[in-house]
Amino acid sequence: MPSIRTKFFQEIDYRDSSLFHFPGGLPGFERERDFVFLNRPTSHPLLFMQSVLTPELCFVLLPVLVVAPQYQLVLDEEALADLQLPVAGQPKIGEDILCAVIVCAKGNQEPPTVNLLAPVIVNLHNRLGLQVIQTQSGYSHRHPLAAQEELALCS
Repeated sequence: MPSIRTKFFQEIDYRDSSLFHFPGGLPGFERERDFVFLNRPTSHPLLFMQSVLTPELCFVLLPVLVVAPQYQLVLDEEALADLQLPVAGQPKIGEDILCAVIVCAKGNQEPPTVNLLAPVIVNLHNRLGLQVIQTQSGYSHRHPLAAQEELALCS
């Protein structure tokens, strides 16, 4: 079983079936193409997207529907093709794809926000992923994160 070193979780073992590939990397992190998603029961509903290449790189994510239950994802034909999804219709969040948003925190001075403008999308069937900018959506890259009590009600 392969393992990776991480800054925050020490060394972890993972199965090949837990490895997610982002062929183009992520914006600003183009060399980072392979990630493992970590769930920690004490941090639910947070997800940790740990780079396989860089131990110090770990994105904190939340499933988009926890943050914005009415979120409307629109993937264009290019994004659908990149994820190897059918071009007829939109995929279902939670069935066909994982749609998660990156949590941004700037210390204790400002409350955390999430990036609804550019969610992380992963095809759950073939483990291909990408970050998709929703240019026509009106969503913000600094959407305020709800209070902890409100998040608990959604999970």
